[in-house]
Amino acid sequence: MPRAQSPFAAVLADLKRALASLHVDWYVFGAQAALIYGAARVTADVDVTVRLGNVTPTRLAAELKRRGFALRVNDPSFVRTTRVLPILHIATSVPADLVLAGPGLEDLFLERAVVHDLGGIQVPVARAEDLIVMKLLAGRDKDLEDVAAIIAAAELDTKDISSTLALVETALGQSDLVPLWDRLRAGSGKPRRQRKPAPRKKQLSRRSRS
Repeated sequence: MPRAQSPFAAVLADLKRALASLHVDWYVFGAQAALIYGAARVTADVDVTVRLGNVTPTRLAAELKRRGFALRVNDPSFVRTTRVLPILHIATSVPADLVLAGPGLEDLFLERAVVHDLGGIQVPVARAEDLIVMKLLAGRDKDLEDVAAIIAAAELDTKDISSTLALVETALGQSDLVPLWDRLRAGSGKPRRQRKPAPRKKQLSRRSRS
């Protein structure tokens, strides 16, 4: 008897069909991606970044509804302001957040995404290096714990991470990301960032989910 598909795999399968029909680029990030790279995480949702191109958010929402999803927030102004489309997979009751990519960092992450098998579904996933950058930008305790776990479990291009973080620091006018990365990589002290995150430019904003 074939093994039952996991709820997350079912969500990703329907998302993959919906996004393929619109010919938009996308990748998985957040906790589902962190699990692939060695973080021990419990999560109840799916996080995806999409690059819409000429597709409107309204058309995206209509296609998602056709593929078995419902909108969790039916407010166009919310989507415009946050660049996030919260949805629910009706068959599994699993929530998902679709981040609408802007130019800059998210474009780079989209180009560098790699295909992984998630519960039998082949999907594009943010590289481990790029996921670390996202989580350092988010800066929550659980994100920094994920970074520490990924460092311990995955083979990483550490120079690539440092150079990407340096570019982000220059764009955002801050100087704490590379030192934070160096401390985590060295394994010194508790992985906690004490600074209150500064406002980020829209094209460099990154949302890391639980």
